[in-house]
Amino acid sequence: MKRAIIMVIDSMGCGAMPDCKEYNDIPECNTLCNVAKANNGLKLPNMQKMGIGNLGDVAGVPPEENTIAQYGIMREVSKGKDTTTGHWEIAGLVLDEPFKVYPKGFPKDVIDKFIEKTNCGGILGNYPASGTKIIEDLNNEHHKTKFPIIYTSADSVFQIAVDINVVPLEELYKMCRIAREILVGEHNVSRVIARPYHIVDGKPVRISKDRRDFSVEPPKPTILNEILNAGGRVVGIGKIEDIYVKSGISHAIHTGSNREGLELTLKAVENSLDLNKIKIAEAQEPPISELIFTNLVDTDMLYGHRNDWQGYGRAIEEIDAFLPQIMEKMTKEDILFITADHGCDPTVPGTDHTREQVPLLVYSKADDFKAANLGILPTFAYVADEVKKWLL
Repeated sequence: MKRAIIMVIDSMGCGAMPDCKEYNDIPECNTLCNVAKANNGLKLPNMQKMGIGNLGDVAGVPPEENTIAQYGIMREVSKGKDTTTGHWEIAGLVLDEPFKVYPKGFPKDVIDKFIEKTNCGGILGNYPASGTKIIEDLNNEHHKTKFPIIYTSADSVFQIAVDINVVPLEELYKMCRIAREILVGEHNVSRVIARPYHIVDGKPVRISKDRRDFSVEPPKPTILNEILNAGGRVVGIGKIEDIYVKSGISHAIHTGSNREGLELTLKAVENSLDLNKIKIAEAQEPPISELIFTNLVDTDMLYGHRNDWQGYGRAIEEIDAFLPQIMEKMTKEDILFITADHGCDPTVPGTDHTREQVPLLVYSKADDFKAANLGILPTFAYVADEVKKWLL
């Protein structure tokens, strides 16, 4: 059975897009290279062999003359610099119009509808902010009022944070589903995000494993739908299920960390996942092909948005160190794509995503697979095209 594996290292961009200033980003933003430089070099021996050091000045990772993989840089056609836009284009869906953003917070009519339909009594916040900072600032008032904390960013997101010991987790998810119903049409927001937290040693700490993204539905089919409709199986690991609103996905499992995402990907590759426990839609049995699609979010969520270049560097090194286990279990019928969906440079001013091109590493043990320099590729949809050739 032919299989394709896509691993998205969330936000690991590798250089500013030519139009970055239109998104209020500076030409110096370069998540991968700047993180490597800030850490006085990264140890990425496996991605080095694949060619990641050939894509720019990655401190500690010199260029490789004889790579074991194909390597290149992909530029984004879609308008935006967010998770949904990047992932959709990776899957072949290019957006002509960007999602709506709210740099001054959400308008009164949206908030009024939210309060009325959720019966929450009121809200706190409603301005662009770092998630950790706004929770720290408003936590005491949240405990007094039980009002949810609403915030956004430079991206198209409506984020709802609550202490789950004040507002139960299921109530938070219900609020998110209501917000998702409100934020359509004129207010076409990409994602409503549930941000649960609790108090640990007197400080608010977000609960990553219970975060959920309530995305707008893809307006057109993607390569995921094509694979599923052709009799294949599509396994989403991490927040993939949320990004595509289950569309084109037969099996899905959420993760609480990059480590868990890597371990689940390995299990999927070695065929040891209990698929019956994670089945969300009917798929042909046995499938004629399989796509394993993984999002590794820690780089973005825990480190990029918090300007933590040290943590970001450690996260990339953790992924690199795990890769041999996945590659060892691959057969000649498999192909692996390692890429990113946008940037989030923790070394430049601000805590938002950055409009960046992304690296691409492609590896296979197939007899006819040849390592090569792919150069600059004009769209993230290159991945979808290659997956289609491989599986369909």
